[in-house]
Amino acid sequence: MTRRRLVYYLLLNVFVSACVTGSILFWYDRTYRAQLSPISLAALPSQSAATPAAAFEPQADIPVEIVSVVGAGALDVEAVVIRYNGTDELSLANWQLKDDDGNTYIFPQLTLFPNGAVQVHTASGTDTVIDLYMGRRDPIWESGEVANLLDPQNNLRAIYRVP
Repeated sequence: MTRRRLVYYLLLNVFVSACVTGSILFWYDRTYRAQLSPISLAALPSQSAATPAAAFEPQADIPVEIVSVVGAGALDVEAVVIRYNGTDELSLANWQLKDDDGNTYIFPQLTLFPNGAVQVHTASGTDTVIDLYMGRRDPIWESGEVANLLDPQNNLRAIYRVP
């Protein structure tokens, strides 16, 4: 086999691999991830007698959501992605991210701009404007667990069930 033929063969393999990978990711995004969207608050019990969860619409007040929990169970990559879809700036100072086991992260002074997002990593690291670190030594997220985002007044603003 000549070198020229070998190069064409390798390029064809790269192209076919890219097409197959792209197709699989497209299929996954269209089918599986659509089913893993954030769970409805109507499915949860009410937080208080005065405000049932079915009547509470967090997206109507503050359009903030937990987009995903990445790498659940693996400390080095475990992170929660939070996105803000509002038109004004949103201060996350003293907001809380909680799990079912009572692990709580209190946000420092941080402002999310329109269509902005932040990742909250479970591991230790240096905080930046797009990456925050909880400083834990063990992973805290596991499949089936619910991530809750609460504002400084302890109002539930977003929830997400870890797939």
